[in-house]
Amino acid sequence: MAQLRAFESASEQGRDIPEIVCYEKQEDWGGQWNFSWRTGTDGNGEPVHSSMYRNLWSNGPKEALEFAEYTFDEHFGRPISSYPPRAVLWDYISGRAEHSDVKKYVRFNTAVRWVQYDEETQKFTVTVEDLVNRVTESSEFDHVVVGSGHFSFPNVPEFEGIETYTGSLQHAHDFRGAESFADKDVLLIGASYSAEDIGVQAYKMGARSVTLSYRTQAMGFDWPEGMREVPLVERFEGSTAYFSDGTSGDFDAVVLCTGYLHHYPFLPSDLALDSPNCIYPATLYRGVVSQANDKLFYLGAQDQWFTFNMFDAQAWYVRDVILGDIELPSQADQDAHMATWLARADTIANAEQEIRFQADYIRDLIEMTDYPMFDLDEVVRIFLEWKADKQANILGYRDEVYTSVMTGTMAVVHHTPWLAELDDSLERYLSEPEEDSAESLLDSEKTGAAKA
Repeated sequence: MAQLRAFESASEQGRDIPEIVCYEKQEDWGGQWNFSWRTGTDGNGEPVHSSMYRNLWSNGPKEALEFAEYTFDEHFGRPISSYPPRAVLWDYISGRAEHSDVKKYVRFNTAVRWVQYDEETQKFTVTVEDLVNRVTESSEFDHVVVGSGHFSFPNVPEFEGIETYTGSLQHAHDFRGAESFADKDVLLIGASYSAEDIGVQAYKMGARSVTLSYRTQAMGFDWPEGMREVPLVERFEGSTAYFSDGTSGDFDAVVLCTGYLHHYPFLPSDLALDSPNCIYPATLYRGVVSQANDKLFYLGAQDQWFTFNMFDAQAWYVRDVILGDIELPSQADQDAHMATWLARADTIANAEQEIRFQADYIRDLIEMTDYPMFDLDEVVRIFLEWKADKQANILGYRDEVYTSVMTGTMAVVHHTPWLAELDDSLERYLSEPEEDSAESLLDSEKTGAAKA
């Protein structure tokens, strides 16, 4: 969606843009934000793309991801809170795309089956299937942009005895809501955002206990009573998990929050990005240009602190390379440029350094295009304040508010505290209900809202 908006922005300025076709497997756009209740395969028999779940709210301030050329103020016409639910963020990104009339470029319900590059013609042949009409066709293109992300193919590790586990077992990719965890003992394996958020969702929805098992380092939040962190699982025996510190526990449900794989089944191995999840993939010049073929680009292939506005910065840069306004340097110069960034990435020792690294990376891209520059240092400050808020109150940080870097608008406090809010719909979020009796649920130190 960012790439389409970048080209449309150039067209609005009177610049000539090439013929563009966007193939989208889902029936609507929005990627991860396009929630589906399905798991496994979708209605067309394709692997479900989205890892989104009911009741997900942004786990970072919207002020850190705001589009520089389409603000929340412009979209909603009024201030909103800093941590909107999924439906609100989907409305925002969809609204910008609708506003810029880029849907005309998209062929929905169309799966890319294969991409092949011909050295002689210097063109890509892209084979796709219309999933509704069951028609397969191939077309030639000068450039290919991969915008499928890398949070759809789950990484599923082996654990001794896991085949004997008798409870509910799923990867975070297939998690669709924590309501079924009420009065259950839940084990989450992982120590990153999925484990953190599914854990507090389970608590919110009334889980009896929530245990988080980490591989290398605990998240270390001030968890409420009923939530705890333990070292990695060593083995399972039936419903019992045994941990490396010698402790054990019986669990009704296990969620594998063990990350995702870079996997591009529509690309041959010589073109597919093969990288660990990292802040700067080693084979992408400026984080987007494939070193296997400089007519192939990836958006959002790195680990992300910044999201929506970083994708914009990347898309504007890719657009100008394709339009010929930016000339790629020699391979030797590309290698030298990447080596400089990779050397800095190797020195990163903590989250703050990662955030500052990514801010500098985005600044570097924006300075080469006409994407509106914004105060990246202030966004860094917001990220650091957000991290402090989480350390202070992992259950209440979403009730904090920040000021928009783009407009100077201060966010409003949502009418209902996050822990007490059980309706994540757009209508409820934008409503102005009378004093919510659910706020009384927060008076108890140990209870999830649903359980109360």
